[in-house]
Amino acid sequence: MNLDASLNADLHCHSVVSDGTLTPEALAERAKAGGVQLWSLTDHDEIGGQQRAIDAARAAGLAYLTGTEISVSFAGRVVHIVGLGFDHEAPELIEGLRATRGGRGARAREMAASLARVGIHGAFEGALQYVGNPELISRTHFARFLVDAGHCSDVPEVFRRYLTDGKPGFVPHKWAALKDAVGWITRAGGIAVIAHPGRYGFTPTEEYALITEFMTHGGRGIEVVTGSHTAAEFQQYADTALEFGLLASRGSDFHCPDESRTDLGALPPLADRLTPVWAELAERIKH
Repeated sequence: MNLDASLNADLHCHSVVSDGTLTPEALAERAKAGGVQLWSLTDHDEIGGQQRAIDAARAAGLAYLTGTEISVSFAGRVVHIVGLGFDHEAPELIEGLRATRGGRGARAREMAASLARVGIHGAFEGALQYVGNPELISRTHFARFLVDAGHCSDVPEVFRRYLTDGKPGFVPHKWAALKDAVGWITRAGGIAVIAHPGRYGFTPTEEYALITEFMTHGGRGIEVVTGSHTAAEFQQYADTALEFGLLASRGSDFHCPDESRTDLGALPPLADRLTPVWAELAERIKH
């Protein structure tokens, strides 16, 4: 397999193990059908689906890199760090993710109580119907409940009216520290990548602070081509990767056939001028 920038790699998607709607097995089949050559399942703060993904990729004839997406707190916002190519049985990583997931249940009950105060009752029980892993109940599960219960017409409307800072249903959660998340990934033999940097709304100064601190702790990559980036952001973050000497990653951030903007395998390739993250992880790819 040629590991240059033209490779159709999709290194960011989610299954029912976190907040996706498809199983790891169904995702592997969908990735293969979409022309993906190298795949990674990156469930939020969870690696419990990795062995299933490895087995499913092998059955589908897909090359595979282990993955996860860790939520961290930085400059008062939630930033996501993707880990790729790590040992999915590393005890420190497993324990770190378990600690990060802790508290989601209590947070979810607070979210439901907040929604009840504006007349939306039964939200906790409603959200649980969409949860594959109760440890990972999230805003996405509440959003699906609010749409299916008729409170909103679609998920974007949910996040305009509820579940975001200053709106009913919003409850902050204390996530991992950037230093810890990057450390767990790198000490497990993987590479840490800043996920979808265009989504955070940082000023140039804040973004510079994120990237430089991330690199100080051993972070090495940045998502350049991803489902939430515009064509202009593909160019912007290609320039960022070159400016900072970061490896470039690519992934759809696929969650659900009915919700996701970009399907598995449907993104444009990385620019030839970039060094892809998978080129540095050749020995970690599972066939």
